Amino acid sequence: MIDGQSPVPHDGPSPDAPHRLDPAGACQHAVNEELRARGAAVPILLPGDVPAYAITRHKELKDFVGHPDVAKNARHFAALQNGELPPDWPMGTLATIRGLVTADGDDHKRLRSLVTRAFTPRRVEAMRPVVHELTETLLDRLAAAAAADPDGVADLRRSFALPLPLSVICQLLGVDAEYQDRLHELSNEMVSTETVPERALAAKHEMMAVLSQVVAARLKSPGDDLTSALIASWDVGGGDSENDRTETSDRRSEQELIGTLLLMIIAGHETTLNLITNTVRALCNHRDQLDLVRSGAATWAEAVEETLRYDSPVSFFPFRYPTTDLTVDGTVIPKGAPVLVSYTSAGRDERAYGQGADRFDVTRRARHLSFGHGAHFCLGAQLARMEAVIALEGLFTRFPNLDLAVPDDRLIPHASFIGNSPVNLPITLTGRP
Repeated sequence: MIDGQSPVPHDGPSPDAPHRLDPAGACQHAVNEELRARGAAVPILLPGDVPAYAITRHKELKDFVGHPDVAKNARHFAALQNGELPPDWPMGTLATIRGLVTADGDDHKRLRSLVTRAFTPRRVEAMRPVVHELTETLLDRLAAAAAADPDGVADLRRSFALPLPLSVICQLLGVDAEYQDRLHELSNEMVSTETVPERALAAKHEMMAVLSQVVAARLKSPGDDLTSALIASWDVGGGDSENDRTETSDRRSEQELIGTLLLMIIAGHETTLNLITNTVRALCNHRDQLDLVRSGAATWAEAVEETLRYDSPVSFFPFRYPTTDLTVDGTVIPKGAPVLVSYTSAGRDERAYGQGADRFDVTRRARHLSFGHGAHFCLGAQLARMEAVIALEGLFTRFPNLDLAVPDDRLIPHASFIGNSPVNLPITLTGRP
């Protein structure tokens, strides 16, 4: 419940004792269970001991992200605006990027309309044969990687789950192949919550510089790609001193465009990379569920949706800010406080999914919030779903005995409480040793 009433005291730990999020992202589901037990809105500490709040339960998360008094623009971030944060605070890079994901109100409607005009369902659907072709090529590479290893082990994440969505989003945006690996490295540093401040800032600046080159190239020579379509929608480079556009407004449009491209690169491959990885992991650890899909009792699409609920590719997503004091499940979140919404926690909320919420069940057909909700619902959801379904069906059709090469508890989490996935996924194509 979100309202403006006085807080109701909680049983259990005091809300004055914030939970310090582990920058290494370890034991996320165990942490989430502990936080949900404390309440739907829990005080936390971010790197640098920055106070914040986490929304942990399904209903309250859905209500919070759709609340009219909750914003995403960092001008509502009280500590940032008051100069209370160091200028090199690493998480500030995600808060201050100008673009679609950090816009509110009419500004957000304008930017979303521009992106929607270019990022059409038809353009996404046109990528289907590209995804099929890339999948087949990468399956060959995965087989070669396993054959080259003395133990027949390959890293599915590196050899398959990463290059597929990275290649797709770069082709869609018209980004040359020479930039792809570096863009992944940079986006990885930006979402890692263990990155030292200077590296996070350097990664942001380098990524924006690369995308500035992409925009400049498409301004000079437009193509049949999303960046060219976005440039046309934005009217970047259309300023003229004799017209009503100014150099300042043209520059602002270019910054918004580059910021939106940056976030599309990150969201367009990091989340799908984690989704494919997490689904393969879940199916390998639940062979009965894999058998249900193979028998036709469930579909690959349903396996993807259940993974989005059970092991969301995004965990604690930054940032939202109440524009007035808000009470969430008895906890007052002060105006201007940074808030993270935990999709991994909401996905296993027993209040929403019953006592078996922590069980992977491809026949569940339950709704989830992993693509967000409301005005900021993920524009790339259709593309991510399509990529994951094609990838999984191709993978398990080609390699029906594929399994994890190590016990699940030996998988190391990605160093982030934003992304949720192991840093690698060693697999064998011939069955578990």
